[in-house]
Amino acid sequence: MKKILSLVLLQAFTFGFAQIKFSKTEAEKFQKTINAEYADAKTSPLMEEDLKTFKALDFYPINGKYFVNAKFVKAKNEKVFEMKTTGTRTPKYIKYGTVFFTIDGKSLKLNVYRNIELSKTDEYKDHLFLPFSDLTSGKESYIGGRYIDLKIPKGQTIPIDFNQAYNPYCAYNHKYSCPLVPLENDLNIEIKAGVKTFH
Repeated sequence: MKKILSLVLLQAFTFGFAQIKFSKTEAEKFQKTINAEYADAKTSPLMEEDLKTFKALDFYPINGKYFVNAKFVKAKNEKVFEMKTTGTRTPKYIKYGTVFFTIDGKSLKLNVYRNIELSKTDEYKDHLFLPFSDLTSGKESYIGGRYIDLKIPKGQTIPIDFNQAYNPYCAYNHKYSCPLVPLENDLNIEIKAGVKTFH
């Protein structure tokens, strides 16, 4: 997901950290970037037989209501933990904070995490990981939930665009080991935005 991570981090740097407006262009750019990545044999997580016939991922229609300027509350006194995955790998993460927002009149919250190893690199030192599941999971979207990449905010507001939610690599290929969505990040609402289930 290197290209996607780079795109998200660049957007965050470009827009700054105040309240920002939804950009359909940025959501379209995200879709174009991820489709190009998946179509390229050098970067695609797809199995060989799927890559041969791949044209594009299936996305929900881009919808501005799934873009939110969330309230960000940084976590305190959290300890590093080993995040469970679909395999035996247990990458180290720390809960970095909680985001609070509203969609369709419902007050929602999600925890955001920081990968310890990634945080040691210059490219991803400000990267945050937002895994989530919702009422579309296992139906229109991948049963294991989806991910969004964020950048550490300087203030108390963080933009989140669910139109840029993507599937874990293991949704496409069993050889990958993917972080499991924590139970506390299961939303009791349908997030009809971002990528849908594969096939």
